Amino acid sequence: MNIAIVGCGYVADFYMSSLKYHPELRLVGVYGRDAEHLRAFGNYYSVPTYEGLDELVRDPSVEMVLNLTNPRSHYEVTTQCLEAGKHVYSEKPLAMEYEAAKKLVRIAKENDVLLSSAPCSLLGETAQTIRKALQEHVIGPVRLVYANFDAGMTSRSKPWMWRSASGAPWPAKDEFEVGCTYEHAGYFLTWLAAFFGPAKRVTAFASCQVPGKGIPVDVMAPDFTVGCIEYKDGIVARVTCSLLAPRDRSLTIIGDTGMIYTKDMRDDGSPVYVRRTPPSRLEAALEYRLDYWLDRVEHWVNWIPWSWGNSWRLNRKYPFARKPERRSSGRYKPVDFCRGPAELADAIREKRPCRLSAELGMHITELIEALQYPERFGGQREIESTFDPIQPLPWDN
Repeated sequence: MNIAIVGCGYVADFYMSSLKYHPELRLVGVYGRDAEHLRAFGNYYSVPTYEGLDELVRDPSVEMVLNLTNPRSHYEVTTQCLEAGKHVYSEKPLAMEYEAAKKLVRIAKENDVLLSSAPCSLLGETAQTIRKALQEHVIGPVRLVYANFDAGMTSRSKPWMWRSASGAPWPAKDEFEVGCTYEHAGYFLTWLAAFFGPAKRVTAFASCQVPGKGIPVDVMAPDFTVGCIEYKDGIVARVTCSLLAPRDRSLTIIGDTGMIYTKDMRDDGSPVYVRRTPPSRLEAALEYRLDYWLDRVEHWVNWIPWSWGNSWRLNRKYPFARKPERRSSGRYKPVDFCRGPAELADAIREKRPCRLSAELGMHITELIEALQYPERFGGQREIESTFDPIQPLPWDN
């Protein structure tokens, strides 16, 4: 399928690094509003450039557009592409407000094209393995989920000095103004959507704990959000996002007879662990003794935080549902950014629903808005949107 990219900023380099895994996606051209970097990007990757978005959408060879612009431009750019009859894969989120996302879904239907949005890590081996474990009831009925996306004290790292492979700066001003929840919550929200279906209700709190982050901004979005999301069968997920707490991108799912845990939702091949509750007598005895001696070591060598406040737990690895392909989209990015566009292309070719559907993107947008701006809804929001069940990928075993 012939694709074109709109937006040549920091994230575009990750997509370019992932294209090599998907020969079925043929890049025919790129466009970005920053003329200088558009030229640098085109030269760096030896790809044709368009002079404007109008020229891109008029190109009959373009079948799908990757909208990699900043979040506040997603609605406008996606609308123009959809109305021109192009399929669109958008970076996250689909739009900045739920009502805008609803309009995009309607526009896509009216123009008989497909709309999809990132993140696509739901298609990775870790997420698929957790889904398989849940379907096999390895921990019994699920009661509680802890999902975290804490990015560390990002502003203290001077991220505005970071550069992508083609030389694009990390968009610090835009990131701080848009907010970490809009930028990051989609990673765990799409997983929870696949595991448990549409959310029913969100209760949230949000605040800006560090109003000065080292650069001038027009408005500072919340840098900390926490919420409880209610799903069917009484399942509750406690979800957090921040630009303050030490990096933690873990997921823990607690059931009647055990727990499922993975350390990093931003690693497509992060191992999945299962722990029985309660553990066997032998495991419990080993844990008790390990905890005791680790506590003693901390007292003796008190400048080393051995346990970080956690008790020692014995877990077992759960077999991967699909063999990890160990793909990378760049330095410290053990993910495949183009899995999403490839899934959309497959859905178009096979004339089937896309696993990352427009309705899913709309639902995630509604949840994100409720989490970051709880004051708009009195702190609690009944969720209106829904989506069809997301089909799992084929499993190896």
